[in-house]
Amino acid sequence: MSDLPRLTAREAAARLGVKPESLYAYVSRGLLSRERDAAGSSFDPLEIEAFAQRRRRSSGPTPGAAAPGTPLMVLDTRLAHIDDDELHYRERSAARLAREQSFEEVVAWLWDVPSLRGPSADDVAVARRTIAALGETASSLDRILVAVAALGATDPLRDDPDPSHLVRVGARLLTGLPAALGPQHHPDAIAPTLWRALAASDDPHGRRLLDAALVLVIDHDLAVSTLAARVAASARASGYAVVTAALGAFDAPLHGTASRAAVRMLRAVQEGDAAPAAIARAVRDGGRGVPGFGQPLYAGGDMRAAVLLELLRETPGADDVLAAVDAVAGEVARRADARPNLDLALGALALWARMPDDAGAVVFAVGRIAGWITHAVEEYDERPMRLRPRGRYVGPPPE
Repeated sequence: MSDLPRLTAREAAARLGVKPESLYAYVSRGLLSRERDAAGSSFDPLEIEAFAQRRRRSSGPTPGAAAPGTPLMVLDTRLAHIDDDELHYRERSAARLAREQSFEEVVAWLWDVPSLRGPSADDVAVARRTIAALGETASSLDRILVAVAALGATDPLRDDPDPSHLVRVGARLLTGLPAALGPQHHPDAIAPTLWRALAASDDPHGRRLLDAALVLVIDHDLAVSTLAARVAASARASGYAVVTAALGAFDAPLHGTASRAAVRMLRAVQEGDAAPAAIARAVRDGGRGVPGFGQPLYAGGDMRAAVLLELLRETPGADDVLAAVDAVAGEVARRADARPNLDLALGALALWARMPDDAGAVVFAVGRIAGWITHAVEEYDERPMRLRPRGRYVGPPPE
């Protein structure tokens, strides 16, 4: 810690040549430290200078790509940032948006459009028939993936390079996928349509909970699926191809499908298993720690989980599911410094609504499409192919 006058957040961001959102992203990743008082955040000028020098040394001929030995790629974004354990979309609190606005309203604001226009009933019927051809063994994410392809195949403008088509494609997917997953086409808002496709009841409280969940999962720093989306957009892929690339990285137990194990653990407790036994079985079967716990971007716990579980506590008929959540969380807290994350909250929502075990991944994917498309729009404003890194050969030398 130096004795020099500390820098404000604006001064530190200007010294690094980044936006304030990027500065706070560095803090959330542990790359920079800060102090807070009544005047706001402040930064050590020597630490900022050292960080600026490291960034200059790591910059190579491919902007945005990590130099050899650099552990992290840092990309500027104008969408999401975490400040003081609170997730924000641009300047607005994600928690407040989830409580006060619908998913469509939030997406229309992010994309600066009056409303979301969906595909025709005929296009949805094509997507539904494509899903039906997969058979009973297909996962929910399999169904989403082929529905994206079907909706793309019915779009004669899918390869139009105009960036405005990214938002148009995003709207088709956000409105068309929930309709394609259901047995019948009901023109309706996204959350009610997706609720009918996934849930076993017509509870109006559930539709509101699902709306909030979709808002909370729109974006969250630069997840691996979001990076995949930006790489595809860097090559000027279509909106359908961007989402397909992102889904490839998303469909993984360390990312998009993690709530499935959390559902099974909570169900075991709900059905009478002791929390320690259910946790031990989940850890043994998954081999990745306790499912639904831990999120390194928050010091005090994943705020998305806190908001969604709080909304669930306000919902009638959720007591037994919440008792299972509390039993598991209490047991984990006694043995490890880990708090519930989004996956546990999505698992609790799916269990309460009697959805399939992988329904949390569907909710996550549908909501995150809004973020992937937003990132693609940002990437279209950058130099094409800037995210093509250079390989460093480390194999045996030639003979």
